[in-house]
Amino acid sequence: ILGEHLRICPQGYTCCTSEMEENFANKSRSEFEAMMKEAGRSVQATLTAQHRSFDSYFQDLLNKSEKALYDAFPSLYGELYTQNVKVFKDLYSELRRYYRSSNINLEEALNEFWTRLLERLFKLLNPQYHITDEYLDCMVKHAEQHKPFGEVPRDLKVKATRAFIAARSYAQGFLVGSDVVRKVSQVSLSHECTRAIMKLMYCPHCRGMASVKPCNNYCLNVVKGCLANQADLSTEWKYLMDSLIGVADRIDGPYNVDTVIGTIHMRIAEAISNLQENKDSITSKVFQGCGNPKISTKGSSSEDKKRRGKVTLEAKSSAQALEMLVLDAKGNLTALKTYWITLPSSLCSKKVMASSASDDKCWNGMTKGSYLPEVMGDGLANQINNPEVEVDITKPDMTIRQQIMQLKIMTNRLGNANIGNDVDFQDTSDDMSGSGSGDSCPDDVCGKRLSKSPSTRQPETHAIPKQSGHGVNGASSRSLPSASLLLLLSVAVIAAQHLWR
Repeated sequence: ILGEHLRICPQGYTCCTSEMEENFANKSRSEFEAMMKEAGRSVQATLTAQHRSFDSYFQDLLNKSEKALYDAFPSLYGELYTQNVKVFKDLYSELRRYYRSSNINLEEALNEFWTRLLERLFKLLNPQYHITDEYLDCMVKHAEQHKPFGEVPRDLKVKATRAFIAARSYAQGFLVGSDVVRKVSQVSLSHECTRAIMKLMYCPHCRGMASVKPCNNYCLNVVKGCLANQADLSTEWKYLMDSLIGVADRIDGPYNVDTVIGTIHMRIAEAISNLQENKDSITSKVFQGCGNPKISTKGSSSEDKKRRGKVTLEAKSSAQALEMLVLDAKGNLTALKTYWITLPSSLCSKKVMASSASDDKCWNGMTKGSYLPEVMGDGLANQINNPEVEVDITKPDMTIRQQIMQLKIMTNRLGNANIGNDVDFQDTSDDMSGSGSGDSCPDDVCGKRLSKSPSTRQPETHAIPKQSGHGVNGASSRSLPSASLLLLLSVAVIAAQHLWR
């Protein structure tokens, strides 16, 4: 029949009614959106699997270290351990809370552990004296000068903060990447895009050419026009992938989590041994600075009079497992770098099943023949002359702009983690106390930054997007930045992009 009633397909002779054309339009839209979500789910699955693997490995390291401490310390230290179990439990609890992105100041948590441990051990090692809380306060003030635990607290603080900052940023990076893909994959097609997709996929049916495939370049122009905003994610997406690769190298290199996290119990044992070996000297120095405490009427415990030798604990290394974990992650991250700009060609070749580029007997949008227009570039700005999809380049999709901003925020955090700096992701309900890690940067970087006390330097603070599904505990409580802030940031990004061009 004559096709004068058609609103999307060419109005030549056709075998489609208006109702059929409308049904085809709805069908093409749902199919294309399903293709997008399927492609996105594949990326999400890759990132989520990488997160799960690392998270499981890291938690296992921490669990093994804690278990080794609980298994060995009772026989090694007797009352020195049994009367201080809560101090050790609290330390591992704080370490886990920090890793799960809670609002924890890691340096303060470590300092608090050593302070509490010193107070408890000093009293247990000197049971013949009545030591008051005020006396302990005085002793703690002199602790940095006397170094009762040797260099262990400072060394562990530097290495642990580096390792934990890198580990939690690395784990969170996978979740943020997956979340961005999920949200972007749910963006609906515009009216103009729906018409273009229908014309691409089902207008051949209305012309009696159901077996004729769309020309490849024709398909590319349609899909690039429809996914113009998504393509603008590419630059920041690549930066995120590169940043994750960079932190992966740190985790398996200078900030080696296997060496640091897996040996926390050993460092604590070393510190306690240092205190035991230098007990008399340290006690004498404390008495000089704080005065002699009163003699206790309780007497001394036979348990505490036992002289305990130097303790040596072993750590079961899983360095090979970490190396394989990092290699696998780097391979996957490298493969995902170009996801957004290769998505149109991927959809055209695998999903739409377009014809080869040189085929002159393909569907060109009007009939069976060759397709002459040139293929548009990637991104919104390059669609101004797209012959297949009418794209308003002055109206970017705000959902996608918000996700671009989330990628920037996460990349910034990973960049800081790469040099040992902390960036605290806050809940809006949290107080603004940070978790800076001032002395945990590499020597070659520290010298290039302004000298600032780690206890006073506040970390950068960003909101983190709410995570879906499983993941690091606590991540789901993160909230998006306010809509007004994101709108202002997005407008700024768009304006900057136009200036650059």
